[in-house]
Amino acid sequence: MLRCTRCGKTYPESFRLKCDCGGTLLVEREHYDFFGSLLNYLDMRRYLNFLPIGGNYIPPAVPAITPTVPLDINGVLAIFKLDYLQPSGSFKDRGTFVTVGKLMEEGIGEVVLDSSGNAALSFALYSLPAGIKAHIFVSYDAMPGKVSLLQRLGAVLHFVDGDRMTVHGKAEEFAKREGLTYVSHWLNPYFIEGTKTVAFEVYEQVGLPDYVLVPTGSGTLFLGLWKGFKELEEMGEISKLPVFVAVQASGYESLCERSTVKNNLADGIAIPNPPRLEEMRRVLEETNGLCVSVDEIETKGALSWLKRMGLLVEPTSAVVLSALWKLIETGEIPNGSKVLLPLTGSGLKLTEGI
Repeated sequence: MLRCTRCGKTYPESFRLKCDCGGTLLVEREHYDFFGSLLNYLDMRRYLNFLPIGGNYIPPAVPAITPTVPLDINGVLAIFKLDYLQPSGSFKDRGTFVTVGKLMEEGIGEVVLDSSGNAALSFALYSLPAGIKAHIFVSYDAMPGKVSLLQRLGAVLHFVDGDRMTVHGKAEEFAKREGLTYVSHWLNPYFIEGTKTVAFEVYEQVGLPDYVLVPTGSGTLFLGLWKGFKELEEMGEISKLPVFVAVQASGYESLCERSTVKNNLADGIAIPNPPRLEEMRRVLEETNGLCVSVDEIETKGALSWLKRMGLLVEPTSAVVLSALWKLIETGEIPNGSKVLLPLTGSGLKLTEGI
């Protein structure tokens, strides 16, 4: 069932974005046996028993199980999760996979989505073999490489003059006016069901991390990781949750104090007013977590280091490394800690040099 995060009202598992009270929704199910419920696949279908999609509605494209790379950074074991190696080049494929499966189940063949690039690319790629027509709203400031890929994938592009919040509003207006289904990954509870599988994979690959550092704008990966580890705790697999660290772009912070200097390199998390803000605050409180802001110069430094390590990511991914350096320096992450750093988007989609 779906449960409202604000008032607690429940709904059947149909495609729905909000509660009648305006609150956001999460899928709520009981799971009992983690390892006993795994399926014999080497891709995301391994976790189908934990996902709200039926076996008859599996999208033709399936996200991969991505590798981890452990590196020692100043006495801390940094576990880089290479989710930029997904088919469309970002972790968004996980949420898209579950979303498209739900749309197939309900026979929805035309939808509206807004995105800074990665969610749009993911949805365009996965909707194409599923026969779903996708109207994608993007800002004129979207990275040219991503726009070019969207055009080649057959998406119907709608350009908006404004920031991410303006694009979001225009997409909602268009969907309502045209009578189409709006599939915002910011609001979509099924998207978070997909991103929670990162936690499942990490637990199978390296066990439970002490800290989880997440690039955080709308919170789809931040909340997905929390939900995945929370379900593992409820199944008795782990006894506590990792400490969650929300890493945000300076000038666009929603959880940290807002800076006056904007980090426009980390465009994937340039979301100052996310609709799931209260949920993210509750996660920080529950896990004794914290928020770290990263500026443009710090992002460039981390991006350069990652390239030298052979990790070709886009700037938004690099903010977690910069945050780790800061937290090691201040002693907030002590020596010997195991820290998860998801790398969320591929640098191969960038056409300009950074």
